[in-house]
Amino acid sequence: MTMLKTISRRAIFRRAMGLTLALGLAAALLPFGRNAAAAATPDEIKARGKFLVGVLTDYPPFGGTDANQKPAGYDADVAVLMAKALGVPLELVPVTGPNRIPYLLTNKIDVLIATFGITAERQKQVLFSNPYSALTIYVLAPKNVVIQKPEDLKNVSIGTARASTQDTAISAIMPPGTQLKRYDDDATALQAIISGQIQAIGASNTILAQLNKDYPQLNIEPKITLKEQANGMAFRKADTALAEWSNKFIAEIAANGQLSEINKRWFGIPLSSLPPMPTF
Repeated sequence: MTMLKTISRRAIFRRAMGLTLALGLAAALLPFGRNAAAAATPDEIKARGKFLVGVLTDYPPFGGTDANQKPAGYDADVAVLMAKALGVPLELVPVTGPNRIPYLLTNKIDVLIATFGITAERQKQVLFSNPYSALTIYVLAPKNVVIQKPEDLKNVSIGTARASTQDTAISAIMPPGTQLKRYDDDATALQAIISGQIQAIGASNTILAQLNKDYPQLNIEPKITLKEQANGMAFRKADTALAEWSNKFIAEIAANGQLSEINKRWFGIPLSSLPPMPTF
């Protein structure tokens, strides 16, 4: 009985050692891929030889997909320029609204470029860059409709989604007598301006991009800016060097016109200016 127990203990020990060695070998053989994005500086990313960027694919034109179902949009184009500046290949990693912070904090990606609004709550978890884009709410109308200031709204019929951000913003600035029509959602308001039921619409730059792409004959343009949400790249709190490098990169592509070209490509208009960094 004693000999059997000894043999059993030895067998268990050998199996345990074997498992430990196997796990160690597997860890050593893991490639520097999407599960090893712990690089905290530009130099570490260059040494690894790949730049892992989390992007949305369900929020065009900021983050969508192309004909081959590859990530495409404003954010992806910014990531392409960023990888080029770093001098390494780019890997775009699709993320969603709920999983984008977990992907960052568990080292699946180096950075989020994912239409991420800079808020006080999110700043508790991540480190933000300076704004590189904005989700902008406008009063939109055809080029031949004269709207230069809030007082001009009383001369046109304007529609918006009921209880939306744009509804609140328009209601706050419109003069008495304005014909504001409230619809159940953005899609219904969009159809109203397409069909000529209204002359102007309160909507975001994503709606502007859709109108300019699908209905260029309407010549829709921004008339009044109602509100801007500053979007920043997001990093792990410890990745200060990468965030600082990214701020210089953003300033450079804003100054040389590359960011404006991206905005024109996806939204149909040049980038006027980036919003300031929010303070909380």
